[in-house]
Amino acid sequence: MNTVIDDKQVPFFIPRECIIKISEDTGYEPDVAVVNRPNLANESRWESSSVIEHGESVKLVVEVVSTNWRDDYALKMTDYESIGIGEYWILDYLGIGGRRYIGSPKQPTFTICTMVDEEYELQQFRGNERIISPTFPEWELTVNQIFHPGE
Repeated sequence: MNTVIDDKQVPFFIPRECIIKISEDTGYEPDVAVVNRPNLANESRWESSSVIEHGESVKLVVEVVSTNWRDDYALKMTDYESIGIGEYWILDYLGIGGRRYIGSPKQPTFTICTMVDEEYELQQFRGNERIISPTFPEWELTVNQIFHPGE
């Protein structure tokens, strides 16, 4: 992803770590965050503690699903939506999320949540389907290429 960002020559970067503060007592350290560098001027806690408090400072958040899949699909999706993060990816490479989120039969699913009128619209991709991302429209990758690189 860093290569794509560099190739596009956009003002984004992927920090080694950051905390996205949702409220005074809730924050997440996402698996990947694509940060909008110019917006960091509005983030008073960025320089001292890598904390982001404004959704517009984050272009994209990626969470890789594990045994705490309920957090990724329910809690984090709602929280990221509430602060206005424009794009949220949920990578369920094992297909372990709930049926209401990934369907039945369960299978590996790449979900892209895109902000439209202050709410996420979800689009799911599986198998050899090409991933369509507003942040990276030039990508020509399929779900299998992401979940099973080199095969």
